[in-house]
Amino acid sequence: MVDAHHHFWDPARFDYPWLAGAELAPIRRRFGPEDLRPLLGEAGVDRTVLVQTISDLAETREFLATAERTEFVAGVVGWADLTDPRLPDVLRELRRGPGGSRLVGVRHQVQDEADPGWLLQPDVQGGISAVGEAGLVYDLLVRARELPAAVETARGHPGVSFVLDHLAKPRIAGGDFDRAWSEALAPLAELPNVDCKLSGMVTEADWASWKAEDLQPYLERVLELFGPERCLFGSDWPVCLLAAGYGQVLEALRASLAGLGETARAGVLGGNASRLYRLG
Repeated sequence: MVDAHHHFWDPARFDYPWLAGAELAPIRRRFGPEDLRPLLGEAGVDRTVLVQTISDLAETREFLATAERTEFVAGVVGWADLTDPRLPDVLRELRRGPGGSRLVGVRHQVQDEADPGWLLQPDVQGGISAVGEAGLVYDLLVRARELPAAVETARGHPGVSFVLDHLAKPRIAGGDFDRAWSEALAPLAELPNVDCKLSGMVTEADWASWKAEDLQPYLERVLELFGPERCLFGSDWPVCLLAAGYGQVLEALRASLAGLGETARAGVLGGNASRLYRLG
């Protein structure tokens, strides 16, 4: 089993602007390998992919070094400046550093950019080409408003492997099914070079009262659009702790996958992530 999406952070070492606000106080502390290790053991998860949290190369270097000395971290999705004309050199430098062989992808927090078309800037497009040429995956962190730009980007780079984080964050807490999200997602799913992480759902639902049934329509829609062979499990720990424990997240997903065959379930829970990120 592979958890394809989790984080570590330490407010004593880095500034995390997105962690501001009283509602995030419960997770505004250090989270590291020693916190996650027992949870993985209880859940039967063997390997993980550690994902960036801030736009800082220092964090990427630190994550790679952490992966090198942490037995369960098989891959790192780091941050690098997509607008930097030296990006190919930066990626080579990261790979030559401690833990560099664990670099499997790059991500930018596009959802926080003011311009919904940020991805379409020429220098960003050049950066995504460089990510693909380096043999790395590009993680798409977007909401529904940025999905059109994500579609155009993935269509324009057929040789680059993309993975959509958190289903593009549908508004599960709204109660009614998010049809605008569903319609915007469909064109992205038509592109064979895009996979989708089944992650981040509990924190898009009502934190205090969500039920597995609230997530089911969204999981069904994504499985219908992408097919189970292009979907992969991610816990989004420790962000998920705002609404659910690690085991609860995995249990809710398992319930939604009950109707799939054994091979398809095994793919979602590990095989697909190993393929996408080339987790040796």
